[in-house]
Amino acid sequence: MPRPALEVADIFRSHGAAWRAANAGHLSLGQLKAMAAIEACRTAELGGHVAACEDCGHTVISYNSCGNRHCPKCQGAAAKEWLAERETELLPVPYFHVVYTLPAAIRDIAYQNKAVIYDLLFRASAETTLKIAATPRHLGARIGFMSVLHTWGSALTHHPHVHMVVPGGGLSPDGSKWIACRPRYFLTVEVLSALFRRLFLEMLVAAHDAGRLQFFGCQVQLADKAAFDAYLTPLRKIDWVVYAKEPFAGPEQVLRYLSRYTHRIAISNRRLVSADENGVTFKYKDYRIEGPGRYKTMTLATDEFIRRFLVHVLPKGFHRIRHYGLLANGNRADNIARARELLAVPKSRNDAASAGSADAGEPLTHEHPCPCCGGRMIIIETFERGSTPRYRPTPPTAIRIDTS
Repeated sequence: MPRPALEVADIFRSHGAAWRAANAGHLSLGQLKAMAAIEACRTAELGGHVAACEDCGHTVISYNSCGNRHCPKCQGAAAKEWLAERETELLPVPYFHVVYTLPAAIRDIAYQNKAVIYDLLFRASAETTLKIAATPRHLGARIGFMSVLHTWGSALTHHPHVHMVVPGGGLSPDGSKWIACRPRYFLTVEVLSALFRRLFLEMLVAAHDAGRLQFFGCQVQLADKAAFDAYLTPLRKIDWVVYAKEPFAGPEQVLRYLSRYTHRIAISNRRLVSADENGVTFKYKDYRIEGPGRYKTMTLATDEFIRRFLVHVLPKGFHRIRHYGLLANGNRADNIARARELLAVPKSRNDAASAGSADAGEPLTHEHPCPCCGGRMIIIETFERGSTPRYRPTPPTAIRIDTS
């Protein structure tokens, strides 16, 4: 019988208690909650339900998910629901993928000031993109886009950057026409980089002057304004990495991309290889190498693996998916409707009425079909946290195939 696949939860259950004790006083409440949620996810601790096949009577027990946004097992359902809402907002235009990254010296500050620096990264990158797009010699349009924050590199290092998904065009300043960008080209990366650098550093200095930044350990001297200005001086002279990938092939490809990026966490269970006395081994990409050779494995001491994972737990209430410009939440529906009108997109049928017409007395069903016969699974019992279900799962039916 094959061994069950390794999960982050297994590592936390085996080593989490000792790691928390060794690092007491150095963990945020959010990190502690994320660990506890991941350890309890899909176990009897969170309760669940029993489902039975209405054809063969086979029963299965399903335990509740924790729903924590850092849990490797809970992002699939959240992404699916979120994508269904975004699908109605897609336009029949090229979509571009733009990425803004921070230099290493800023990443060091961000490590101790996550909420402030991550917010500045969002604001500066968004303002840069909106301003350059609105300039007549570049595009001269009011655009909209979605930004997603990632804080990790493939090896779980701290590497905050923003991914943008941007429609290739926008509304004219008076809203009378749709202005499309050139095919396979969005905006000049060098211009984006220079403005992003200036705006971010201006916002960073303002945050320092307002006392919003904290410095500890080897960075404590940066609390002094003169030392902070000196620290930033070299950053004003280097290129900040901004790049725009080729446009997506179409709306369907945009959705596939979004499903990979919007609800991604620092590491998925699929990347885990093993966990033993040598540490945790996982797969990663070395982006400095092109071709198949970039796919490698790395082994970290278990304590270091846990530390790196928890570095990417976001501050409480911090939104890692944001919409700007035409897609900002306030007027998104009206702006999309206007864009569709100008692009002559046929109105889609509203299936909301038919979707809500299901019989209220219809029994709740399980999301997966019966593993024995493929029949519909009906939920026959729900049980609370920590309790034991009355029904027991039935083992799968063994089918003997006579090959003689």
